Amino acid sequence: MVRIFIDAGHGGSDPGAQANGIKEKDITLKIAKKVQQYFGEYKGVSVKMSRTGDSYPTLTQRTNEANAWGADLFLSIHINAGGGTGYEDYIYTTVSSSSKTGKIQSDIHNEVMKKINMRDRGKKKANLHVLRESAMPAVLTENGFIDHSSDASKMKSQSWINDVARGHVNGIAKAFGLEKGSGGSTPSDGTYTVKKGDTLWEIAKDHGMTVKELKSLNNLKGDTIHPGQVLKVSGSGSSGGSTSFAVGDKVTVKKTATHFATGESIASYVKGSTYKIIQVKSDRVLLDGIMSWVYKKDVK
Repeated sequence: MVRIFIDAGHGGSDPGAQANGIKEKDITLKIAKKVQQYFGEYKGVSVKMSRTGDSYPTLTQRTNEANAWGADLFLSIHINAGGGTGYEDYIYTTVSSSSKTGKIQSDIHNEVMKKINMRDRGKKKANLHVLRESAMPAVLTENGFIDHSSDASKMKSQSWINDVARGHVNGIAKAFGLEKGSGGSTPSDGTYTVKKGDTLWEIAKDHGMTVKELKSLNNLKGDTIHPGQVLKVSGSGSSGGSTSFAVGDKVTVKKTATHFATGESIASYVKGSTYKIIQVKSDRVLLDGIMSWVYKKDVK
């Protein structure tokens, strides 16, 4: 399992840079959520977000969370300001460009530049907290200048947000050799092989189950698991895997639903509303209109 920690810069009381009627904190979150969504297309990827709404985790909280989780990459998404124009990205000052971190930066940089119509400001290095204090490869991207009218106009376009996010994902997928697939890291027999650093909570969440359901299905008495252990992750009825859904079907989000499959709380206006399915995975469906993954058990 490749663990990607996605950090949407700023948030809450810290809006970041502001110009042309938009705020950095809002644009970074839009990009981050799209990156998270697109990683749902890949096998063997787990994503954790530093924030999923308008909150402000401190820089220390962000790196501490990624370190404790055992992330394989810390990706910090930002918007630039200061009179320039274009895209650039950063790794820590003392990290070699030929290192693993340098390769990841290069892959992200090249793939983002393929997707966006902006000046290439190059691959750079800096002494920034999230790059210095992260215990894994870390890359910070600066996706255009909010105080440049041309760059800012792009930031107001959802299609540009999508392209930027896709570029990030394409670069990370290339760097880590990720493969696309509908089944995640779970084989068709409904089992999951525990990887180093996995927890019961994360495995249960990834498969639309509660920890209690996962433990009951596997007759686990405690919370201890070990790499190589094979767990059953289907058959409990919690993931909705036995329900047949197809692209194009219309479904209604149940009023009892609480969280999207990606972890964010489901807003009240979504509950009871009907949406069209545009993608199906083993335990979840992607709904048009809200562009979010919802567990099969939470739709009817």
